[in-house]
Amino acid sequence: MNQFWVQTVWLLPIYGLIGALLALPWSTGWVRRTGPRPAAYLNIAMTLVAWLHGLLAFRGIWNQPDQLMLWPWFNFADLQLDLTLEVSALNLGALELITFMSLLAQIFSLGYLEKDWALARFYSLMGFFEAAMSGLVLSGSLFLSYSLLEMLTLSTYLLVGFWYAQPLVVTAARDAFLTKRIGDVLLLMGVVTLAALAGSLNFNDLYGWVKTETLAPWVDTLLGLALIAGPVGKCAQFPLHLWLDEAMEGPNPASILRNSVVVTCGAYVLIRLLPIVVLSPVALGVLVALGSITALGASLVAIAQIDLKRSLSYSTSAYLGLVFIALGAEWPGAALALLFTHALAKALIFMGVGSIITTTNGQNLTEMGGLWSKMPATTLAFATGSLGMVGILPLGCFWGMELGVEALSQTTPLLALVFLVVNSLTSWNLMRVFRLVFLGSAQPKTRRAPEVPWPMAVPMVSLAIVTLLVPLIMDRLSLLPSWDSLNWTAALTLLGSGLVGLALGIWIPLSRSLNRSLNRPLRLIQDLLAYDFYTERIYDKTVVAAIGSLSQLSNWFDRYVVDGLVNAIGLASLLGGESLKYSMTGQSQLYLLTIVTGVGLLSIFMTWSLW
Repeated sequence: MNQFWVQTVWLLPIYGLIGALLALPWSTGWVRRTGPRPAAYLNIAMTLVAWLHGLLAFRGIWNQPDQLMLWPWFNFADLQLDLTLEVSALNLGALELITFMSLLAQIFSLGYLEKDWALARFYSLMGFFEAAMSGLVLSGSLFLSYSLLEMLTLSTYLLVGFWYAQPLVVTAARDAFLTKRIGDVLLLMGVVTLAALAGSLNFNDLYGWVKTETLAPWVDTLLGLALIAGPVGKCAQFPLHLWLDEAMEGPNPASILRNSVVVTCGAYVLIRLLPIVVLSPVALGVLVALGSITALGASLVAIAQIDLKRSLSYSTSAYLGLVFIALGAEWPGAALALLFTHALAKALIFMGVGSIITTTNGQNLTEMGGLWSKMPATTLAFATGSLGMVGILPLGCFWGMELGVEALSQTTPLLALVFLVVNSLTSWNLMRVFRLVFLGSAQPKTRRAPEVPWPMAVPMVSLAIVTLLVPLIMDRLSLLPSWDSLNWTAALTLLGSGLVGLALGIWIPLSRSLNRSLNRPLRLIQDLLAYDFYTERIYDKTVVAAIGSLSQLSNWFDRYVVDGLVNAIGLASLLGGESLKYSMTGQSQLYLLTIVTGVGLLSIFMTWSLW
């Protein structure tokens, strides 16, 4: 029976699509009398079926060899493209994480979007979203992975722009789509190059090709840079990181998935491509550099934000930066552990954020305060997610961070220091947010703040329990080191960095208005961090200005040179025709004279070089 569930794994991505299609009568307005709730129930039911099916398949494949499912799609000359699924314990584990998080987010949405007129459309988009992510982690070919990444980009655009009547939402959706397209186009170049060089895009075939390839170093470098460009955009890494901050304009349930499993999918593709990327030391160095810049920069920027969702979205970029560092240093085990533990903790934090926004109708930290006594379940959930996200023994992210610190301290201590600094800054930021939102005196928007209804509370509390049980789950799956083999120096150092950040968050005084300092140097630093090191303004003055100038030059050249030349030819033809019509006399001897004269002149020109 277990083998049946494994052999039908190809159904798992289809469940989400079925849910999206079943919701179409409500999302398109064909069915109105029942309200949009049936569409929500259908999608939740299909996601539950996908999770249960995946769980049974995971049990069936555990301690069993990997299996491939291959459907030929295109075969011409030396190029073969297949739709390939790879069934392994790792892939199914990632899929279970996606379906579980999607199930909780959809139940959470029942309360968060209860009065939204487009609830059915939201669930259709969520089904499409889930299908793209599920297929991506099961994909056994780069061709299929790239296609599903495009589906993920499209679904991100549609979910960010869900409230399309708001101008900021439209801008955020457009920027998110175009920013990801930059990385996707570069990745497509790498995909086409690999198809031409290797003749196949199946990961197993590519891994075999890598062992015998003899390309020039510059080709390896360009190929590696093209392959990492797509994940850089998907994981919101510098310089393609601004979209995740703007994407917070979308509904919070979509942000729960976007900050947990969507960015994880982008990093997961990079992990699959790592055996090819390692051919280029330059590409690995770029991974480490971009990861370090993003991890440190985003951690600092998060501290200066006063928008609740944006402050936490920057920490997502920071943690994915740590994943890039681990991959650049060729430690995929640490990257996978960090991805798994961060996804659960960050999703729980964003569920708490959604509860706060629902109750207070705002997300400005300067308008919060005193919620701990009014929203105890939300307070405990946010605190649990925060502790699970930083290096606090024995909760989840501690183990992923510890693996990274232990591995990097032996080879590149500076990179291990980046892990410690990011852990400390994240602890500081989470403590700052906790104090501003839950502690202190109640503000006008928080004086009447009841706890959220059960559709939001149940998934939030359930995920809080799972977050606390992560160490036991990892131990059951043999993913934790034994106490004897644990590097206590790295563990205690990591724990100390988290406690230092926690102490800073408690000790540093916070002004409720968060006024800018009167001290000019400190005020400049505040502005620098609050505006993300002025990255957007720098882009406006450089990239955007350069493209604008080139477009103006192209417009001038097209209008006055190309159009001018075409118009001149047309005018000459018109004048020539008008002139020649007066030579039409009807006398044949004149026509014969014209022909003889033309042939004579042509003969003179052709024999000119012989004279």
